[in-house]
Amino acid sequence: MPEARRRVMFLIPSLSWGGAERVVVNLLRHFDRSRLRLALAVVNLRDADYKDDLPSDVELIDLNCSRVRYAVPGITRLIWRIQPDVVLSTLGHLNLALAMLRPLLPSRVRYIGREASVVSENLKLAPRRRVSRWAYRRAYPRFDLVICQSAYMRDDLIRHFAFPRSKAVVIHNPVDTERIRRLASNGHPVSDRGRSASACSGRMPHLVAAGRLSREKGFDLLIEALALCDAIRPRLTLLGEGPLRSALERLAIDKRVADRVCFAGFQNNPYPFFAQADAFVLSSRYEGFPNVVLEALACGTPVIATPAPGGLAEIASIAGGVAVASAVEARALSTAIEQFLTGETKTAQISLASFHVDRIVDQYQKLLM
Repeated sequence: MPEARRRVMFLIPSLSWGGAERVVVNLLRHFDRSRLRLALAVVNLRDADYKDDLPSDVELIDLNCSRVRYAVPGITRLIWRIQPDVVLSTLGHLNLALAMLRPLLPSRVRYIGREASVVSENLKLAPRRRVSRWAYRRAYPRFDLVICQSAYMRDDLIRHFAFPRSKAVVIHNPVDTERIRRLASNGHPVSDRGRSASACSGRMPHLVAAGRLSREKGFDLLIEALALCDAIRPRLTLLGEGPLRSALERLAIDKRVADRVCFAGFQNNPYPFFAQADAFVLSSRYEGFPNVVLEALACGTPVIATPAPGGLAEIASIAGGVAVASAVEARALSTAIEQFLTGETKTAQISLASFHVDRIVDQYQKLLM
């Protein structure tokens, strides 16, 4: 291969299960090797769920640190040693660290941040909100570009943090439709307790949801909505782990729906669960860009969603297949679920061409070149 290839180093906190991690691995799998030499530096490689999915020709660098702040010296030394043409970092706290480091780094290198959340929403729960807001305003403009996953996310960054519009570019997340459909037909969904997913559905309508069991994902709203669906009594398979698992299990007991909720845990291949459900439910309070919605649609499974601030509206308007509740609250979500399952609500035909991985990879490569 010609030596003129540009060397690009991706920088990410971990390779554990999550939307941002999955997107990065997906991009690395599809980039044109005749144009790019690829490296991936990871702050913490423990619990690297996606390590086996990483292409073998991508140089993997373990910074071997438990937290981003401990990795700062290693990141600085690494960039000076490798001298890549482009460094692309993802996730807000790592982006902030890189932006703050910019004056100490090689000036010839181009630095691109990939923002993975609606920053103003994400900072509402941050322990040091004022410091973080100041850092976003002062440090983020040091990036040559920041990639936002949705127009909503871009506008939030500009409006709340005075980020230069000329440096903000919108690139949606990719969906590898063919691979997802292949994985969806490969294997039988089994919960973390050895129970078949079909046992979670029975003869009643079967819903599925997936994500980190944390507040922003709104799974408490979903369980409460399930309890309000008295006439239909749908069942739910919930994929994922997180700090709220015990609280959500208690909530299911308190709401008397424990017999209708299957906590299936983390799944390396969630797509058979998606494909066998009557609908996927996104119950988030906010979302940067919900990749999982595209993945459910790629399985041919329609989506019922809260109107979470973020990129959901763009997905719904472009891809179709999404029934959106009237508000981000349990009663509105239960109404949307009942109206969909009774056929009262119809979703538009699914079309994922705008999000296809080849199209999105081409947009990234134009920036990187």
